[in-house]
Amino acid sequence: MADKESNESNESNENKESNESNEKAATSRRQALRRIAAGAGGAAALAVGVGAGTARATDVERATARTRRGIRTYVLVHGTHSAGAFWTAVGRELALRGHRVVTVDQPLHGTEKFIPRAYQTQDLGALATEASPVAALTLDDFERRVTGVVRRAARLGGPVVLVGHSMGGLSVSRVANAVPELLAHICYMAAFCPSRSMPSLNDCAGSPEGQLAISPLEQIVGDPGKLGVLRLNWRTSSRRDLAVFKEMTCAEYTDAEFLRVLEGLQADESMTAYAGRAVGRAETWGRIPRTYLRFGKDRTVATELQDRMIAEADELTPHNRFTVHNFPGTGHMGPTDPTRVTDLLHGLRL
Repeated sequence: MADKESNESNESNENKESNESNEKAATSRRQALRRIAAGAGGAAALAVGVGAGTARATDVERATARTRRGIRTYVLVHGTHSAGAFWTAVGRELALRGHRVVTVDQPLHGTEKFIPRAYQTQDLGALATEASPVAALTLDDFERRVTGVVRRAARLGGPVVLVGHSMGGLSVSRVANAVPELLAHICYMAAFCPSRSMPSLNDCAGSPEGQLAISPLEQIVGDPGKLGVLRLNWRTSSRRDLAVFKEMTCAEYTDAEFLRVLEGLQADESMTAYAGRAVGRAETWGRIPRTYLRFGKDRTVATELQDRMIAEADELTPHNRFTVHNFPGTGHMGPTDPTRVTDLLHGLRL
């Protein structure tokens, strides 16, 4: 009997010690969780692990929402004969400043680029007649591609900034008409901004101001009317043609920089898209804050044409005018150092 009482006493003491040990461990865990939560600024671990109230959880949700609102998404749209890779340097710098960046490849551009077989082999006779699927592309196709990206970007939270270069301005105007509520700012970088008097890219280029640009008429391959595309042979060995291309796009670049530009261009662009209407409407496009980066030595979108497009846009919405930033010594492809462009995009007031 004595042995039995002794065993029961020992078991009782062991259970007591075990319970005390468990209580100490639980206390220790609670303290550790509190320290972790405090160090994380009130993370969800505190709300779940130690039964924090609803008010604390709401604070976390609000802080998360504020963080999301502070992150911008820049959607960058390339120009004619180009691709999303055009924006690599600017996009990288924006990302390093904490923003989300999406560089759009329009259909049959960039990663989907159509390369004529004769372009690859430099069979110039065949290149003049080879059919191109790019001919079927319309501004509706371009608009759908960019609008789809903008919709997805808006679902991530935070403001969306839409930027277009050159022909990319047509997509900016069309998308701003389609989904103005999703855009916090629109920006044209030496880009076409059609107006009621110049409703398409063709109309802009055919205006007195537009005709001050360099038009590579002698460099066009084949008959655009039959091919349905404006085809240019960027891989030409002709010194005369290369001189025209350089003057048109980036006269201030070194030869090595110019060759890198050529490598990023594709042969075909849609004539149908050039003719498409892309006029911003006052009640949609016209209510979004907008910026224009004006390039003073642009020989593709002549500076005089840039000035006219800016003026006509401002006449349409005098209450919401372009904020204009001048780059006096810059040609169409933009400055070789992207820092100033990045600074302006990063500093946009939304």
